[in-house]
Amino acid sequence: MARFFRSDSVSVGERVVVRRKIGDGFSDVIGHVISVDPLILRPQEAGGYPSFHEEIEVTPEELHIIKRLSPRRIRNSDIRAVEVATAKSFPGRESRWFGGWLARAGEEIAERSNSAAPLGHSVGFEPVPIKEITEFYRSRDMPVQLLIPERIGAGAEKLVQTQTGWTLSPEIVVMTRELDEVPEAPEKTEAAGSLEFRIDDTPDDDWLSMYHFRGQALPAAALEELSARIDGTLGFGRLLTAEGETVAITRGTLTETDDGRVWLGYSAVEVAEAYRRKGLGTELGTHMLRWGAAHGATHAYLQVISTNVAGQGLYSKLGFVEHHRHRYATYAPEASLK
Repeated sequence: MARFFRSDSVSVGERVVVRRKIGDGFSDVIGHVISVDPLILRPQEAGGYPSFHEEIEVTPEELHIIKRLSPRRIRNSDIRAVEVATAKSFPGRESRWFGGWLARAGEEIAERSNSAAPLGHSVGFEPVPIKEITEFYRSRDMPVQLLIPERIGAGAEKLVQTQTGWTLSPEIVVMTRELDEVPEAPEKTEAAGSLEFRIDDTPDDDWLSMYHFRGQALPAAALEELSARIDGTLGFGRLLTAEGETVAITRGTLTETDDGRVWLGYSAVEVAEAYRRKGLGTELGTHMLRWGAAHGATHAYLQVISTNVAGQGLYSKLGFVEHHRHRYATYAPEASLK
């Protein structure tokens, strides 16, 4: 059975676990890949960080299993915190709890407002309430969708891998950073010109005309829903030319989790075609991080499809590091539960 998360090839610099066959037994090594051919690892430091330990070469004869890991050691409670912060940012027009699962139905195009997520503290010890979730969505003529974060969504992983009728989305990388040290305000560049950053409580027509999610515009009803139901604060950021032209946009949400952390959710990044490749994505992100920190955010998160290498590179420049991954599973309308 194919791996649910991190099924792509291992590359230099990644954190992995390798199971080696040593005599009649096995031994596991967790570390960072120094070389792929031959396979050379450097055992990790405490917390999953790179170390200066002596390198270990694993021969083809010794290699039993190699598994890619997140760049850092992450607790299940931290995965839950980020997913709770996201759910508060995208609550949908209505929601209902089924055990430890929160089902949301909304107007927004994205799955994040129209899926059931495992957010309860003890959800990993409970069966997935799939019949109740299915009834919730089918009674509203909506597709049945599950948000499956790695580790805390293990029960749903097993469900969709053993039951026919499910379609999986690509892997989505959730990246985070702390905001104890925010970047300096960006310097004006000759390539981009002198641009002003502004953030508003609501978007105007210029902001809305630039925003698209997978090629689709944001429905007006979705914006009204988000503004009315969000359990936190919304901010619609942009970069403007001296003439008042909007050339880049983004959206920020501020929500608090029950551990006391305030999270800046960073999303909806768009840059006008004529202004791309001029560093505006980094400039816009820097402004948003500073805005979040100024309004009490202690941490920030964002989401990017795993195949979007350029996007991950941009966010890495802003200090974001992969935290965990999640996927969406959609159940075929004609499929029946067993």
